[in-house]
Amino acid sequence: MAKILVTGGTGYIGSHTTVELIEQGFEVVIVDNLSNSHEWVLDGIEQITGVRPAFEKFDLCDRERVQQLFRDHPDIDAIIHFAAHKSVGESVQKPLKYYRNNLVSLMNLLEAMNDHHIKGMVFSSSCTVYGEPDELPVTEQAPIKKAASPYGNTKQISEEIIEDQLKAVPSLRAISLRYFNPIGAHPTGLIGELPLGEPENLVPYVTQTAIGIRKMLRVFGDDYNTPDGSAIRDYIYVVDLAKAHIVAIRRILEEKQKKNYEVFNLGTGRGVSVFEIIRTFEEVTGVKVNYVVTGRRPGDIEKIWADPSYANRELGWKAESTLGEALLSAWKWEQHYRKNLEKQKA
Repeated sequence: MAKILVTGGTGYIGSHTTVELIEQGFEVVIVDNLSNSHEWVLDGIEQITGVRPAFEKFDLCDRERVQQLFRDHPDIDAIIHFAAHKSVGESVQKPLKYYRNNLVSLMNLLEAMNDHHIKGMVFSSSCTVYGEPDELPVTEQAPIKKAASPYGNTKQISEEIIEDQLKAVPSLRAISLRYFNPIGAHPTGLIGELPLGEPENLVPYVTQTAIGIRKMLRVFGDDYNTPDGSAIRDYIYVVDLAKAHIVAIRRILEEKQKKNYEVFNLGTGRGVSVFEIIRTFEEVTGVKVNYVVTGRRPGDIEKIWADPSYANRELGWKAESTLGEALLSAWKWEQHYRKNLEKQKA
């Protein structure tokens, strides 16, 4: 049984990927500093899988602590690296916070991989590396344009760092997965997306507004050059996304890569507008969402969606779930979480 280090494993995508890893027979060690997640997420993982993964709380920017981790767990085979700050808006306000955290943590891991003979890494990248694309849908061959935000730039630079390190150390392996927009929650409703403070992402803001935590959803701009004026994204169900990481980690462990560094787009191949998300959510849940249109948000891209055909073909992976199913799962999670909060208060 291979042992996988999942950084940021109590976070949104990390926790869902941890569930998939455990259910497919992998042993998991999670590292997370809990800066944007909660330790009780481990309870949800355990309830779903029957297994509580090993957990280490520390900051990956601490180089010596990273080295100690691999001394403590000498049998780690590979890494899935999620841990990073990820708010586009905050990165515009606090760029140095993003460059320091997202890049130093990655360099510490790559150094430790080399020192401790770790086979490879699956890196959590983003479609933000493409900037505002010239052509849609976006293939892996699309030019990497100037990033629209410091967050996006950290993903571009991270990919360059990984590629350069793998040229220097050809025995290492890595796969960068460029996500489009993950949404939804585990079908059990036991884990899901829970941003600390005000949500930056659309769907948790929709669910929090629907349940009454937020008075109003803000739609950032209705004057884009799109059919209904709102921004368009490729929304992918988080469990589908998590499953792609399992395929990628097996590809590394089984040495099936065509070269030691590969890149794949993960999306549905369909662009969905903000207004379509609201409308679909209302249709599948029967709950009305109050919203107001405000000005565009700095760093936001007008429209982007994936051409996932390379990942479909090469990895044998495909996004299976519908938009309605993903949104319904997000609503189930929101209700479950709020109900638990009420129980704790009582």
